[in-house]
Amino acid sequence: MRTHTEHAEIVAALLAPVLRAAALREPEWLPIDDAALSGRVLARELRAEIPLPPFDNSQMDGYAVRTADFAGGAPRTLVVGLAAPAGDAPIACAPGTACPVMTGAPIPVGADAVIPIEQAKPPRFGRLRRPNDPAPPDAQAAETVTFASAPQPGAFVREQGSDHAAGAPLLLAGARLRPASIGLLASAGVATVPVRRRVRILLVSTGDEVTAPGEPLAPGRIYDANAPLLAAALRDAGADVTARRVADRPEALRACIAAAGEHDLLVTSGGISAGAFEVVRDAFDAGDRSGRGGSGGTLGSGVEFTAIAMQPGGPQGAGTVDIDGVRMPTLCFPGNPVSSALSAELFLLPLLREHAGLPARGARTTARLAHDTVSPEHKHQVRRGRFLADGSVALSPPSSHLLADLASAELLAHIPIGVAHLAAGSPIEIQRFDV
Repeated sequence: MRTHTEHAEIVAALLAPVLRAAALREPEWLPIDDAALSGRVLARELRAEIPLPPFDNSQMDGYAVRTADFAGGAPRTLVVGLAAPAGDAPIACAPGTACPVMTGAPIPVGADAVIPIEQAKPPRFGRLRRPNDPAPPDAQAAETVTFASAPQPGAFVREQGSDHAAGAPLLLAGARLRPASIGLLASAGVATVPVRRRVRILLVSTGDEVTAPGEPLAPGRIYDANAPLLAAALRDAGADVTARRVADRPEALRACIAAAGEHDLLVTSGGISAGAFEVVRDAFDAGDRSGRGGSGGTLGSGVEFTAIAMQPGGPQGAGTVDIDGVRMPTLCFPGNPVSSALSAELFLLPLLREHAGLPARGARTTARLAHDTVSPEHKHQVRRGRFLADGSVALSPPSSHLLADLASAELLAHIPIGVAHLAAGSPIEIQRFDV
């Protein structure tokens, strides 16, 4: 019986070509303001076509001045010149004048410093005039402003290209697009962004007993938690997911897969245990073991079904199936909701997150166990748990149908092979869900 670590290595080797091929596919181009852009991975390096900022501009509301006008020292009184609002074309600042300039506005030609309005006397703007404004009919002597100290050249001036030089890389291929990086691209005038294609996953939930949420629930049936749970987890890890449900008939599963279109990976849940009516094994094994007859035949399966030394999630399948002459990598998870969810968490989601440029989740650390617990000595047990007020960890029961416990869990706890009992206060290895 293989360990969960050995199975994870098998899955990683199986998916490596898929992830490499997905990274090399022609990129998808998305508009810069598309909500789906955040979190995607850049497929190509993008360079700045313009400097950032594109021109010298003011860091403050104040007066643009020539520092040469302060050669005789301060205080200094200057004539108020034309105003420079943000968005206007650059104006000229004549010697002996102070031009009112707003934050973000181009520094007037000839000026080389800005004095904040709070440092002027009076510390407020008077009547402002832009280049094309007519002179007021009641204009008297030129308005003046006084400054108590001389500015240094470049004071409160954002220089052209001081944030980013024209021609320099904005973002490298493989960078994850965070909101700040999207803002950077937008500031450089980038309208569309080439992003890495997502891994395309066909997710098939099996079982005669499952019913789609929202449908009437017949006797003996349950609502399908696996398809919504796994689809959400796979999408959260950066995959495109097509979800399907099929009944426990091998021919129905084969038809669903054959008709699903182009995908990179097939993931199934349920139908892989050792009992009868195990539809996934029946469809992928050589021959129909269902006892129902059916159409016989397989999908040219190279899927190996095995039990691994893990609880829950012991039954697993991994390999390939033949879809119209193309070998599709396939992972088969058990049907109990917790088993299926933990199988994805341990074997598949870390690979998808890495491909999607997402941060790894669930770095392992240790915590103190709040109570005694037992574990099957020959299996690696994965328990769900939560933190108590004193920082210790309380574990929920191990049963694989306890989805409410999984939903409220803050962590996974790992009890390794060879450990049958842990006393209260013992250290235990954990993975937090929120980091």
